[in-house]
Amino acid sequence: MPQALVCMSHSPLLEYTNPPAEVKEAVEEAFDAARSFVRDYDPDLVINFGPDHYNGFFQDLMPPFCIGYRAHGTGDYDSFDGELDVPTEIAEDLSQFLVEQDLDVAISRNMEVDHGAVQPMEILYNGRPDAKPMIPVFINSVARPFTKVSRVRRLGQAIGEYFSNSEQKVLFVGSGGLSHDPPVPRYHEATQEQKEFLVSGRNPTAEARAARQQRTIDTANAFAAGEADIMDLNPEWDRKFLEVCRSGDVTQFDQYRASDMDQVAGHSSHEVRTWVAAYSALSAAGPYELSYEFYRPIKEYIAGFAVTTAVPV
Repeated sequence: MPQALVCMSHSPLLEYTNPPAEVKEAVEEAFDAARSFVRDYDPDLVINFGPDHYNGFFQDLMPPFCIGYRAHGTGDYDSFDGELDVPTEIAEDLSQFLVEQDLDVAISRNMEVDHGAVQPMEILYNGRPDAKPMIPVFINSVARPFTKVSRVRRLGQAIGEYFSNSEQKVLFVGSGGLSHDPPVPRYHEATQEQKEFLVSGRNPTAEARAARQQRTIDTANAFAAGEADIMDLNPEWDRKFLEVCRSGDVTQFDQYRASDMDQVAGHSSHEVRTWVAAYSALSAAGPYELSYEFYRPIKEYIAGFAVTTAVPV
């Protein structure tokens, strides 16, 4: 098995809200399945397709894609705040390859990655995102203008092609989604104070970060009680997206449009772009099949919550 994939939803609320016990148990069973899958595969290198939530990337400079040559965790929601094990030479060579495929990517020698990228690694490696060499691939999933989803697919496929003849065992990880609409400010609807944060909100004080996080926690609790002013989850949309993942025909991802996603699946459903990239990367090696799939709409996590694993056929 030269390559493998894990895609999962993330939520900063995993440790901050309380879904029914059977829901928490079902999610933990899904995490156990993913951990077992990764333990058996034992990759040499992880390619981590992740979003950001205005912790590492801001609108003073918001690229559609960015490859990390070095990276560290931001520590938001008590997530990992240390240095990640990024193989710089491989990341540099990958970036050069992508440019030669007419895919212009930004690069960072000091990337900050938040819970959106590190939480899956924390789950898979028992709290140690630095347990394996990892190349972080940021995909903008929060700020307009959004690049076409077909472009995200091309990026993923090109990354898969780069590693198709590698002697290393490569694990593609995609993190985010599915349908959800958490209280993230949108620039054209934001107050002046919020706009200043969206542009230059790096390195907040501990008090400012705690207040921001508490607003999200409060929204989740209100959402679970049916009292929050955010869009509802859309299980039908989620299941159709999972059907595309399962089909193996990654060109079907091209049908997704940013404006439609906003309207039917929530303003943060764009995080499924990380799944598009990961599944497209795996598809570069040929047909694949899902070996595990879990899905539940979970209001306490403000997410249509899914976990999947896949391997080449």
